[in-house]
Amino acid sequence: MAIYRSQSLFDSGKKFLTDGGLETYMVFDKQQELPCFAAISLMDSEIGQKLLRDYCRKYLDIARNKGVGFILGTPTWRAHPAWASKLNYSEQKLRNLVEESVVMMEELRKEFETESSPIVISTDLGPRGDGYVPSNLMTIAEAESHHAKLIEWIAPTAVDLVTGLTLNYVEEAIGLARASQQFDMPVVISFTVETNGKLPTGDTIAEAISRIDTETKAYPQHYMINCAHPTHFQSSITELGELAGRIRGIRANASKCSHAELDEADELDNGNPIELSQDYKQLISSLDKLIVLGGCCGTDHRHIAAISENCL
Repeated sequence: MAIYRSQSLFDSGKKFLTDGGLETYMVFDKQQELPCFAAISLMDSEIGQKLLRDYCRKYLDIARNKGVGFILGTPTWRAHPAWASKLNYSEQKLRNLVEESVVMMEELRKEFETESSPIVISTDLGPRGDGYVPSNLMTIAEAESHHAKLIEWIAPTAVDLVTGLTLNYVEEAIGLARASQQFDMPVVISFTVETNGKLPTGDTIAEAISRIDTETKAYPQHYMINCAHPTHFQSSITELGELAGRIRGIRANASKCSHAELDEADELDNGNPIELSQDYKQLISSLDKLIVLGGCCGTDHRHIAAISENCL
């Protein structure tokens, strides 16, 4: 059952870690084939499930040893019903895998949770289109209908939170927030930005937050930035003013490359964990309500360990 859905740990002052780049780690470090970059396919075999458990345990150990909370995400970035046929699954088969992934996270929570290290289970959702480029664009109403399908699947489960990752235009983010509200699910909106610190549509982070909060009566619990290097958005953060308090999580890329450069790369750029943790420390000085620290493409448990050591 859900434990933290009806109460917000994020207002308690508690710090949280989360994981790194699951998909890049599995593809480049573990040589796993992920069709459509969909980590949910790992749930379809015993080997894949073991890889997922081992992956999660590395991060959970870091959080427990540090005495901080952990946001434990399901491998569902590309597990929406709309992706089922591309993954060669029926909708029912895909739903079964999603539900089984939640059960796995429940088991890991029972294994690792302590009083000083609460574990929040999040269903991580991606955009309908490309994670880097705004495509297959939807109106707000279309986005609400689209995202409601997967949220309906996880609403009866132990999931505490919905997190929309690599969202790259405002209408889809508003639709996701409204779909979450339909099912009384807390939601966090995480943007991806370009090297200029703006969403791929040209909106500033401040403009995006302001519009979403206006359209949803500030329904998202908070906002995050993911899938960009801190040097890409540091200047945008300093321009947020009073909206800076709405950014409470960072999941940055290890690489300083642009999204176009990363798309063309044949090898993983995992950067430098110590340097990345120092970049995070600088961000914290600008974002005094930042409480969720994790990683995205190219990061693994080494980066999160360095961030934990240097920033918490």
